[in-house]
Amino acid sequence: MGTHSFQAPKGTRDFYPADLAVRRHIEAAWRSASVDCGFDEVDGPTFEHLELYTAKSGEGIVNELFSFRRAGGESDYALRPEFTPTVARMIAAHAGSLPIPVKWFAIPSMFRAERPQRGRLREFFQWNIDTVGAEGAPHDLDVIACGILALERLGLTPRDIQVRISHRAAIARMLAALGVPADKTADAMTLLDRRDKLKPEEFAQRAGALGLSADGIARFDIAARATQSLAAPLADLAAKIGISADEFAALDELRAHAARLGILEWCSVDIGIVRGLAYYTGTVFEFHEISGAERALAGGGRYDGLVELFGGPKMPACGLGMGDVVLANALRDRKLLPDDGATLLPRPDVFVISAGGEAAEVELPRLVMVLRRAGLHVRTSSKTTRNVGKLLGDAGKARARQALILGAELADGHVALKDLDSGAQRTIALAEAVAVLRGPLGA
Repeated sequence: MGTHSFQAPKGTRDFYPADLAVRRHIEAAWRSASVDCGFDEVDGPTFEHLELYTAKSGEGIVNELFSFRRAGGESDYALRPEFTPTVARMIAAHAGSLPIPVKWFAIPSMFRAERPQRGRLREFFQWNIDTVGAEGAPHDLDVIACGILALERLGLTPRDIQVRISHRAAIARMLAALGVPADKTADAMTLLDRRDKLKPEEFAQRAGALGLSADGIARFDIAARATQSLAAPLADLAAKIGISADEFAALDELRAHAARLGILEWCSVDIGIVRGLAYYTGTVFEFHEISGAERALAGGGRYDGLVELFGGPKMPACGLGMGDVVLANALRDRKLLPDDGATLLPRPDVFVISAGGEAAEVELPRLVMVLRRAGLHVRTSSKTTRNVGKLLGDAGKARARQALILGAELADGHVALKDLDSGAQRTIALAEAVAVLRGPLGA
């Protein structure tokens, strides 16, 4: 029988130790920022009832999912493409007993049945943070600021990433001021959402179908592509579009709170950010890499009706989702991830070496276990050689901080301790090995 070579499914990744160390590095920034901002970690099932996703997005979403039916079963399921519906379902089930506001985060795996390309895979990991039960600009900016905090901890700055913010109420008021009929508002928002995917002539044609005058079409085109720093007066943006600054009242509230948080330099206004129709109800935002080489790193906004849709009480909510794939690309482009992910692996506290002799062979496994029980990260070699030089080489490759060498001194109850960073070596009592290794280096 011939052999067959297997590969990982297209659009998925194998994580060897160095690769996983990079992912854990990113996740550590996400987790620490979440905890420091007062979010508690949750998780849910990898698959949900298919209806959980079609309820909010319609049957058309089925083609974007990995869906299945259990053999002999009656229910349709889908691997989770996002986490917000799970959060809404979980909160709806226990809304009466949860502290308000609910502040949760999760770092689950996600699955989407789409064509793999740069920045987009079929399986990926995503950081979700959600605040449920509180409304208003301060809570929206709380979510955004937490996302910024994680990026700062990974070394990114406002010169690398901009948070493009908009507000659906502000967009609706702007569209009305431009002459878009109320029954065409949804179509106009869809057009705004697709602006970057359409050629200028097609965009103009679709804008004309909204019933706008030639002047209205021109102003709508300007609005679709107009961006400015959130630090700048919103009256400037309103004047550029040709509307009253009053139409941007909701954005002005966001601007004021961003200033109080000290994150204005991270933020810009982009009226073209809509984030779909069936999901978001107020503030919407996307985190974009400045050069435009990547798709959005993150996106989110206010989704006030979702908990109620899933059987819970009416509860305001705001959330953010940030994927690991695009973020890792942005970090690599800026040399903020090491060329060798192995350098992110935990460093062993000590590498225990036998220099030969029956006493050392007997003592080594016992000592290794004693040290591990004391909470130390301990490595040793499975090689049969007792060439100390070669074994020290292995200790160096493992990036151990120190090496404990069991040699002739063992007969007197002593061992050699070598600092692998400085090269300094000294003799210590075997009985004091735990205390010495748990203390500061060189002590």
